[in-house]
Amino acid sequence: MMIPLSEFQQRRQQLLQQLEATGTKAVAVVAAAQLQTRSRDTEYPFRQDSDFYYLTGFNEPNALLVLAPHAEHPVQLFCQPNDALAETWQGRRLGIERAVAELGVDYCASIDDVHTHLIKLLDGVERVYHHHQHDALTHQLHAVAAELRTAPKRGFQAPVGWIDLQPWLADMRMIKSANELNVMREAARISVLGHQRAMRFAQPNRYEYQVAAEIHHEFAMHGALAPAYNTICGSGENACILHYTDNCAQLQDGELLLIDAGAEYQGYAGDITRTFPVNGRFAPYQRDLYNVVLAAQEAALATLKPGSDIQTALLAAGKALTEGLLELGILQGSYADLLAEQAYRRFMIHGLGHWLGLDVHDVGTYSQAGKNRPFEPGMVLTIEPGVYIPHGMTGVAEQWHGIGIRIEDNVIITASGYENMTAAAPKTVAEIEQWMKQ
Repeated sequence: MMIPLSEFQQRRQQLLQQLEATGTKAVAVVAAAQLQTRSRDTEYPFRQDSDFYYLTGFNEPNALLVLAPHAEHPVQLFCQPNDALAETWQGRRLGIERAVAELGVDYCASIDDVHTHLIKLLDGVERVYHHHQHDALTHQLHAVAAELRTAPKRGFQAPVGWIDLQPWLADMRMIKSANELNVMREAARISVLGHQRAMRFAQPNRYEYQVAAEIHHEFAMHGALAPAYNTICGSGENACILHYTDNCAQLQDGELLLIDAGAEYQGYAGDITRTFPVNGRFAPYQRDLYNVVLAAQEAALATLKPGSDIQTALLAAGKALTEGLLELGILQGSYADLLAEQAYRRFMIHGLGHWLGLDVHDVGTYSQAGKNRPFEPGMVLTIEPGVYIPHGMTGVAEQWHGIGIRIEDNVIITASGYENMTAAAPKTVAEIEQWMKQ
């Protein structure tokens, strides 16, 4: 299950058309990711730049894509040439000769010669679209421009406009194609399997890192070679640390375990959170607070449809949280006043959800022209309300201290509502207890 070559070509064609529509002579330049040193002469596992991958499907470092509508070859790739010695040590390369056919580009040359090619491609160009936060690429492009500026007598003309490409690509990436949705459904399915396995494995006296290892093994066994982000396995009060990744504590009888983990499959991320009792049975007070968070998620999910927006979902979740926390005595006062004050925000300091795709916190705006951005079919996001009550929180009865609960699912906005891709991960109290008992 992969994105076909034709789709990468269509994406590049769309970007070429946008460049032509500017009415100026413009090019777009997108760089691949580079290997990152872990220590001395060892590197972290390579992960491609998401925008570069979105446009090429090419998973090697040290490469550059240039889209130039005015050029003889509008789609040009510069990559590492074949090198028998380097490939013996570091792995096989696609190489220049195969890149044109396998990646569907118009022209390919060695990355070692890219400066000379960029001199020609940027000469006479008015605008250059590139990622401003990519420091190495920015330095490279400005070095080319500086050389063009110093040779006007040779007829060279340097670009005068340097524009951030990221907003264009973010807008393109927000609406997933049918092929992308199928890949994301598989990422979600594998992520669900990891959570199911973790629920069966967890028990008192095991360690958080052992639970994480079970999850990662399950991911790999189904073709997801890495998690989409650092896995969170927070037991007890560790669940109150939103991005807890130490995963070193021993699981204790009577505690809850919060797991936030997702598989990366073919570059696309899953992102699920489930919270469950280490011993397989919710204590009554844990069940009551868990059901408050679950009700908030269900209220938010019920709002999802084209034309709605994330703030509408947050308002629904906020109402449910306020009502539930008030009923349990965690909040005190009048419902209307507490809701107006967003008093529940003391217990849920993060957002309700985020876009999901090639990045776990995917690109895309949440507002347009000062208004909430309406949902459209093909958008993918998470819905993840939570309640966190660390030890020492004032004004809250001690029985609630040390509890962190979050519930997160991955949803597609459809023409008539939404599709929950991760619904198979046990979520209700009854489902969780039954699953863990088997």
